[in-house]
Formats: sequence, structure tokens, C-alpha cells
Amino acid sequence: MTALAAPRPAPLKPSRAHATAAVALVAAGACLLRLEPSVLGLLQAAVAGLLVWLAAIDLEFRLLPDRLMLPASATVLAVLAVVDPHLAATHLLIGLGTALVLLVLALARAGGLGMGDVKLGLLLGATLGGSVLTALTVGFGLAALAGVYLVARHGRSALRRQLPLGPFLALGALVVLLL
Repeated sequence: MTALAAPRPAPLKPSRAHATAAVALVAAGACLLRLEPSVLGLLQAAVAGLLVWLAAIDLEFRLLPDRLMLPASATVLAVLAVVDPHLAATHLLIGLGTALVLLVLALARAGGLGMGDVKLGLLLGATLGGSVLTALTVGFGLAALAGVYLVARHGRSALRRQLPLGPFLALGALVVLLL
């Protein structure tokens, strides 16, 4: 008798997966209502839903999976190339620039940022173009506020804690998409 291999665990617990799916649908729907009805509007709404999933995964597992971010970045750039090649080139450069800045920050302090955050920067830059700076400002600002809160609540011991940056960057991007 052979033993069956254990099934691969779900990325999120079922209750969290249902809640995440609901929030992702709300985010995507809100983007569709806010943005113009176009291919780009649909694309940004899909990315908004994906950002909710990425934030949930990063909160639970402290990682941003390449198998979601890299195809999403490629899809965004491919759709932009079909719709508006000039816009695609601009967004590609902005995405690469955003990823480069985050890579420099990741290399400057080991353990501060992960490579998933760098790849998320590529996705955000490709999706948001020049508005990525606003998203990064909001995201880093919210992360700083969370850090200040933790220090106020837990004292100096909170300085040894690590917060996942992905949810904050995703929230910054959602703010840009929805406002």
C-alpha cells in the first residue's frame, strides 16, 4: 500500500479566502464605477482585485508570490502595448524605475524590504504610471504610521518587529485607483 502525498495547503485559510474574495470584488467593482469604461479601466479593476489578494497573502505568509505578480505585470504591459504602445513604453520605464528604487532600498538594508516588494513595485509602476509616486508615498506613510503605533503601544521591543510592506503599498495603490 502506498501513502498518498499530503495535499498542498491552500494559500489562505477558507474563511480568510472568502473574506479576501469579497473585498477583492468590492475593490474591483469600486474601480469599475470610478474609472472610465474601457480596456484600461477593466485592467486597473483587475489589478485592484489582485492587490487585495496580494495584501492578504503577504499578511498571512510574509511573501508576495512571483507566480501572481510577474504574470500580472506582463499582462498589464501587454494590454497597454496593444491599446497604446507609447503608454506601454512609459509605464514599462516607470515600472522598472520603481522596481529599481525598491531594489536599492532592499539592498541597502538587509531584511528591510524583500524581493517581493521590488516586484510589486514593477506591477504598481506598470499599472499606475506616474501616479505610482503617490501610491508609494501613501503606502510608506501608512507603514510609518503603523510603526509609530506599534512603538507607542509596545515600546522599544516593537523596533525588532517586521511589518510586511506589501499590504501598505497595495493600499496606497488602491487609494490612487479609487480617488
